[in-house]
Amino acid sequence: MAVRALTPVPGPRSDDAFTSFVADLFDGLPRADQRRWARVYLEGLLSAPGKKSIRHLAAAAGMPTAALSLQQFVNASPWDWRPVRSALRHWAERRTKAQAWTVGLAAIPKRGDHSAGVHRRFVPAQGRTVNCQAGLGAFLSGPGGHIPVDWRLLLPGRWSEDERLRSRARIPADHRDRPLAAQVLGLVDSLAASGGAAGLPVVADMSHERDAGHLLRGLAGRRHDFVVAVPSTLAMAPLQPGVPAPGGRPAPGEVLGAGPLLHRFGTVTSVPHWSRDGCGRDAHVLTCLVRLPGFSPTGAVHRLFAPYDAARRTVTRVWATSLAHERMPRLLSLASLHDLSDTMDALADDFGLSAFEGRSYPGWHHHTTLASAACAFSRLAGERVRAGDWRAAA
Repeated sequence: MAVRALTPVPGPRSDDAFTSFVADLFDGLPRADQRRWARVYLEGLLSAPGKKSIRHLAAAAGMPTAALSLQQFVNASPWDWRPVRSALRHWAERRTKAQAWTVGLAAIPKRGDHSAGVHRRFVPAQGRTVNCQAGLGAFLSGPGGHIPVDWRLLLPGRWSEDERLRSRARIPADHRDRPLAAQVLGLVDSLAASGGAAGLPVVADMSHERDAGHLLRGLAGRRHDFVVAVPSTLAMAPLQPGVPAPGGRPAPGEVLGAGPLLHRFGTVTSVPHWSRDGCGRDAHVLTCLVRLPGFSPTGAVHRLFAPYDAARRTVTRVWATSLAHERMPRLLSLASLHDLSDTMDALADDFGLSAFEGRSYPGWHHHTTLASAACAFSRLAGERVRAGDWRAAA
């Protein structure tokens, strides 16, 4: 049987687009062989059917004997993933009208316990504890969907304490376990340092995280706008006397949980013809103005809001935002961006995020960068790049 050689996206225009994309991302790699294998690996992620194993990537790119070279490229070759991610972000920003930076956690299931960062973790979206690697991703969110552009690998427990284990996984000395809020702030700082976070609010679901308040204060201190889901128990301070507050005036110094505070001082507002599924239903929202305990510069007013079931007098997810005077339809639209489930599923199944076969920390970042690039090209290059879109030649 003849071996089929697969070539990129049908037609000269599509091939030119892929070649240009590869050049934008990988021309900064120092060695020609690294640039070559980056393209082959990316071709494989875009075209290999089923599981994106190294063997399948090599075969899909028309190089079935190259599996060992691809394995070496992603796991052992010492190329820096950070400039590639920066180039990916710039490429994506030019092709979408971004509305926000959305931050979310990817729980990547693992069978063993030898891959860098693997641990047992409760995943709220699944309602159970899984053995996984946990990657915190920053996504450029806009009309083109959610585009992953940066990642942090969480390193809990033994991955921060066992030096022998850390050395074997090639984890840098300054990369240790940090609370999730600190990791999110690190992503935001990295984006801001490269000019990528200016003007875009951060959207995140911290409703199950005890350190959500630390994230809010950190973003507020950076003067970075946010729309963040918080636990209903998170301490908030209603506006003090002398500042108009919907629903009544609290006693000086009073602090309440976000949920009880909304019920006590919030007012119900109706947003006509708004729904996340586009069905045109009215939305009822409970909302009030607040201050963040521990963060009180002059004039720093924030807002709590939550979708409200008037018949049952209950709220669902509670949101805190620095956009205190923004119109509610925009706040609801920004909050809806928190749902990354479809994008995470696509990254895992279509672009190979969950298929990393190595164990090292650099290898994980290399593979995650390439999976993110495949996702971005598929969604923003003007054509859906799937296995069926690639031309096979006998």
